[in-house]
Amino acid sequence: MDANGRVLVLGANGFLGSHVTHQLVTAGRDVRILIRPTSDTRGIDGLAVERQTGDALDPATLRTAMEGCATVFHCLVDTRAWLHDPAPLFRVNVAGLGHAIDAALATGVHRYVFTSTIGTIGTRHDGPATEADEIDPREDVPAYVRSRLDAERLLLAACRERGLPGIALCVGNTYGSGDWVPTPHGNLVKDAARGRMLFSWDGGGPSVDVDDAARALLLAETRGRIGERYIVADRWVTFRELIETAADAAGARRPLWHIPTPIMETGIRAIEAVARLFNLETRATMASLECSRRMGDMDCTKARTELGWQPRPIVDAIRDAVAFHLRRAG
Repeated sequence: MDANGRVLVLGANGFLGSHVTHQLVTAGRDVRILIRPTSDTRGIDGLAVERQTGDALDPATLRTAMEGCATVFHCLVDTRAWLHDPAPLFRVNVAGLGHAIDAALATGVHRYVFTSTIGTIGTRHDGPATEADEIDPREDVPAYVRSRLDAERLLLAACRERGLPGIALCVGNTYGSGDWVPTPHGNLVKDAARGRMLFSWDGGGPSVDVDDAARALLLAETRGRIGERYIVADRWVTFRELIETAADAAGARRPLWHIPTPIMETGIRAIEAVARLFNLETRATMASLECSRRMGDMDCTKARTELGWQPRPIVDAIRDAVAFHLRRAG
């Protein structure tokens, strides 16, 4: 498929979505975005795009937004793994995708590039996992992972059974500049850069420069095979390496302690209990912890060979993120 025709970006105001939008505009594409009236658009302000305002979960709104579009880049996702009530995760990540797929089929979209997650890749103990590794449907996984897994399976089933020209990109933890909100992982970088991280802990995940992840989505539009998924991650990064790299880049203090898993679990269970008691929201939940440590290393050879994707070292992206947060603080 040639990269031409109008494109629609769903989730254009998000961290990855904003970088996808920037790269599309830089490439001279005709870009339309669909955002809510209340969306934080700092990451895309000033870009030459057609803005449509509305609810990206509404079937009629989605169909209107997709009219005349050759490609849809779906970067819309609820990443709040810590929610006590997981209903919003399934409403956005699964039901919302279902409405978008229906709209894409009704309007004749030529490519549907979907942002999935490395969380949908199965784990293995004899080496890095690949796209061939799948999570057992019977496996007890956190609600966030389940919502992303259900979404990816919905997309791939639509490719097989309904003719959706879809491609799934299983994107790792993203780092880099322009993380305005910031994302949960980006918040760790920000706090480490300011010397606020007193400890590190076990866990981590396959990670990637956000610009490289965005580039993979654009490459998938023309080079990706319909009905396939591609791992988009440079390499595994532990939380300890992440936090220490960010602190060093900022000239800040490294964490004083590394907390063993049993102690970390005890502390999080206590925090979670208090939060539930007082009906407070906290990102320190067992679900979040489980999401951060259930994945192993992954092999991105398929994306490199089929898409021609070449990521840069993840430490460079972490340093870019540090520079971004320090500029904002300055």
